[in-house]
Amino acid sequence: MKVIAENQSQTNGPKASCCFYVFQLFLASMAFVYFSKAFGGAYMKSSITQIERRFDIPSSLIGFIDGSFEMGNLLVIAFVSYFGAKLHRPRLIGIGCVIMAAGCYLTALPHFFQGPYKYETSVSHSTNVNSTESILPCLSNHTCIHTVGILGPMFGFMLGSFLAKIYVDVGSVDLDTITITHKDSRWVGAWWLGFIVTGTVILMSSIPFWFLPKSLPKQGKEESPSRSTELSTVAEQENFLPEENQEAEEKPVTFKELAKDFIPSLRRLFKNSIFSLMVLTYLVVVNGFIGMITFKPKFMEQTFGQSASKAIFLIGILNLPAVALGIITGGFVLKRFKLGVIGAARVSITASIGSFCMLAIQVFIQCDNAEVAGLTVSYQGASHVSYNPQTLLSQCNMGCSCSIKHWDPVCAYNGMTYASPCLAGCQTSTGTGKEMVFHNCTCISEMTAPVSNMSAVLGQCPRKSDCDNKFKIYMALSVLGSFISACGGTPGYIVLLRSIQPDLKSLALGMQTLIVRTLGGIPPPIYFGALIDRTCLKWGTKQCGGRGACRLYDANAFRYRKTSPWLAVYQKHVHFKSLDFKLSMTSDLKM
Repeated sequence: MKVIAENQSQTNGPKASCCFYVFQLFLASMAFVYFSKAFGGAYMKSSITQIERRFDIPSSLIGFIDGSFEMGNLLVIAFVSYFGAKLHRPRLIGIGCVIMAAGCYLTALPHFFQGPYKYETSVSHSTNVNSTESILPCLSNHTCIHTVGILGPMFGFMLGSFLAKIYVDVGSVDLDTITITHKDSRWVGAWWLGFIVTGTVILMSSIPFWFLPKSLPKQGKEESPSRSTELSTVAEQENFLPEENQEAEEKPVTFKELAKDFIPSLRRLFKNSIFSLMVLTYLVVVNGFIGMITFKPKFMEQTFGQSASKAIFLIGILNLPAVALGIITGGFVLKRFKLGVIGAARVSITASIGSFCMLAIQVFIQCDNAEVAGLTVSYQGASHVSYNPQTLLSQCNMGCSCSIKHWDPVCAYNGMTYASPCLAGCQTSTGTGKEMVFHNCTCISEMTAPVSNMSAVLGQCPRKSDCDNKFKIYMALSVLGSFISACGGTPGYIVLLRSIQPDLKSLALGMQTLIVRTLGGIPPPIYFGALIDRTCLKWGTKQCGGRGACRLYDANAFRYRKTSPWLAVYQKHVHFKSLDFKLSMTSDLKM
């Protein structure tokens, strides 16, 4: 007996070590998958502004495209959650990664089937820098002519910020002929390149799963390489193995046998009032969060005058690390104070109330609208928001046959932005490309304050200096709100897990993910986008003459349309968490 025990110890040593390394490989591979999946999803969020401008589509449609990123979950996630436990899980994960990578490559494909991007412009490009070109239409009578799980989103937003500064057709056009910069609302970054990068990373993450076993041997269970080298008989092995490990050989399980308990299991799951309320709570808050994060770069761009690349970068470098720190802090508080379900529920609802307060304060942080003649101010400089494009015309440009459809903004030296050189009444220009300067702009003289310089340069005028200070306050509140909200994430998750019977945990997590990601991930970008479209002051024009992407929004209306729905759903979120807390206190949950 002693010899057999020693032989078993020598045999199980390398085998246990091998199982340990396989387990480590699986954990590392799963971490890489979580990273790559979050990396791709975050990049999609960061690139929607570029896609919107490239294809000249409204925010509601780009919201539908963004929401469709989650539509595949509707088809498979519930079944994978239920049947996946009985199948070869590593290979299922590998197949999922390959499908995600293929989706990224397909998303980038339209770029290679379209011609070069042509943005709206009403001026021609002169090759002689020292020449003076006549551009005013009224002189020639012609018409003038966009944790590991947290590390993934962080790197996704940083990649989006980097590529937003690279012109969409880099390598195929002469960049010296481009008259716009990455701060212009017509600028389109190299959005397609990011999907190739994220697709490649996701594809690489699938490789280890093709070489992992279906499952690891259970502890205490011996598996001999061959029958000829067994050290003892089956009867002898039974004397050494615990009773619970003496399992019969697994029989093939049919699909019918797997499916027969699916509906009864669902019925049992949703009869759990705490689980149902927790899912409803997550659904409400995710609706608001997805709508907010989808259009947050555009909000920062239009309200505070930041470039798209800077807005994306700040979200990735400030907000997402705050979320990671909040998740870690929430878990630390649970462990440090040894909180049970009731304590976890209290932490979760406190965090929800705190983040709601941070969000409510942000509503009052605002900058004035960008001063654009005929849209947000009159040509005389009086504040006047107009959704009527005819207000772009004034006495100073009435006889010039200017087009009111095009958006080619110029910044006058008086700090006023005009929709185009023609609408500014400019008669001549010098220089080429981004260095072009327009002179003798008659509309500048209509300002009530005396103006000595009647010149203008390409691009919108920067916001007032106090707007930068307000933006810093907004970002501080945003980061603090992200941290507080994330502090309640882990406690809320603990409450969810403790409320479910052990045999239903896999199905419960799958159903929660299905409901939250489909009903909370698909509709919000669409209805938030539709609300934002209603605040557009100046639409771009497609090459075919149709309506393109929005170039300028009413910043004040944008802020209310974006934050009001979020405040409403977050208020419901706090209400549902309060009900969940009451149920947690009255339920007999296992700590």
